Amino acid sequence: MFGRRADGVRVRELSTLRRFMPFISPQRNQSLVYFSQEVDVEPALELLDLFNRDRPSERRLTLFHLLLRALVRVLDERPRLNRFVAGGRLWQRDDIWITFGAKKRLDEQAPLVTVKLKLDPQASLETMLDQVHAALQERRSERKDGAEREMEWLLRLPSPLLRLGIGCVRALDALGLLPAAMLRSDPMYASVFVANLGSVGLDAGYHHLWEYGTIPIFCVLGRVRAGADGRRRVVLKYTYDERTEDGLYCARSLEILRELLEKPSLLL
Repeated sequence: MFGRRADGVRVRELSTLRRFMPFISPQRNQSLVYFSQEVDVEPALELLDLFNRDRPSERRLTLFHLLLRALVRVLDERPRLNRFVAGGRLWQRDDIWITFGAKKRLDEQAPLVTVKLKLDPQASLETMLDQVHAALQERRSERKDGAEREMEWLLRLPSPLLRLGIGCVRALDALGLLPAAMLRSDPMYASVFVANLGSVGLDAGYHHLWEYGTIPIFCVLGRVRAGADGRRRVVLKYTYDERTEDGLYCARSLEILRELLEKPSLLL
C-alpha cells in the first residue's frame, strides 16, 4: 500500500532535500515555478498547411496537436517530469495522461469541458489525432462523462457534507487508496494540463495549479504573432510544482520541447 498506488510507484532514490520538500511546502501553490518560452512556429505552420491540404476540416492537424505530441515525447524521454506529490511522498506516474480544456462551442456563453487522454508515445501521429478528435467530439456532445455525473450528484449534497466528502477523497488519496477507476476518469489526475488560449485569440498567461488531484504542470499556449522579422511565433507559459523535480531538469526538458516544435518533422 505504501510503495504503490493505482496510478504510480513511489520514488525512493531521492536526495534528503527532495524528500523533505513536500513537508515544508505541503501545497502545490507554495512550490510554483513559472517559465515562459517563445517558439518560432514558422516551420510548424508551413508543415500544417501541407499536411492539411487534402484533409477534411474535422480531421485537420493543428499547432495544438503538435504541442500535445511534443509533450508526450518529452514526458517519455524525460520521465522524472512525469512525477507527482501525494501524501507527502513523490510518485512516478505509470502512464502519460494529458488533460486539456475545450469550449463546447466558440461562444462566450458555451460551457467549458475537460478532456483527459492516455497517450502512447509510440503511437503514430494519425492514431493520436484520431484519439483527440474522437474525445473532443464525445465531450462536445450532450453526453456527460463519469466525472461530470459524479460532480452533479455531489453538488446535490449540503455544503458541509460536500466539504466532508472532498476531505475524505483527499485523505484516501494521501494514503494511496483511491480506486483505479476513479483515478482514470478524473481529469485532475494527469501528467499535465494544457490550455489553448490561442484558439480563442488570447495571449498565454500563467495559471495556478489545482490543489485537488495530482497535476504538477500547467501549460498555456498563446496566439500566433508575427515577430519583427516577419516570422510567426507563439508564447508558451508553464506553471510547475518544483517539489517533483528541480528547475534545471524541467528547463532542459522544455528546451527539448521547443526543439521539437521548431523542427516539426521530428514529430512525424
